[in-house]
Amino acid sequence: MVPPKTDMQARARELRLAGKTYDEIVAELGVAKSSVSLWVRDLPKPPKTVRQMREMAETRWAPHRRARAIKQIETKLEAAYDIGRMSERELFLVGVGLYWSEGTKSKAHRPSERVNFVNSDPDMIELYLAWLRLLGVEKDRLRFHLMIHESADVAGAEEFWAGIVGVDARTFCKTTLKKHNPKTVRKNVGEGYHGCLAVRVTEGADLYRRIEGWWYGIVVGAKSTI
Repeated sequence: MVPPKTDMQARARELRLAGKTYDEIVAELGVAKSSVSLWVRDLPKPPKTVRQMREMAETRWAPHRRARAIKQIETKLEAAYDIGRMSERELFLVGVGLYWSEGTKSKAHRPSERVNFVNSDPDMIELYLAWLRLLGVEKDRLRFHLMIHESADVAGAEEFWAGIVGVDARTFCKTTLKKHNPKTVRKNVGEGYHGCLAVRVTEGADLYRRIEGWWYGIVVGAKSTI
């Protein structure tokens, strides 16, 4: 049985006063939008809900976000094109700077001549390995060691890094598990989190001394251009 028109009108007004849109009232009552408009047009326009405000903001800013994203991609591609194919000398210099930024260094309070590089970025690891190959470091001198939070997918991370460096995960040194602190709000979680990979070069004392010297040479060379 269809409700009387007066009941439909009263219900439409109740819904409008409750903040419902014309489309929501039409969907609930099954009447024409023109009828709803006629029944409630004397009522004050309800304030926008938080959800409606967000939807309006998204509609307004979505084109700007898309344009910005496209511009970001274009800029990155143009910059990548600027680099082009690297020469061996360019890779050599980049590798020295990369190691001195991210690799283990000897300290006055802790003398050490070990070549050990740790990073969570697969691209950084691959670049570092390419640099070691350029230097003639044999693959059998490399030792891989994963460091990761105990709450993560450890086995999956080991397989991930093994694929990056091109070895069997079973050849990795024992993984270091970082204890989970529930008070710490970590952002490096989820499927994209694979921990950090350490790459150590065995018998690396001579190589470490050379890296120190190369870096010093870069510093002196840069100062001479000033």
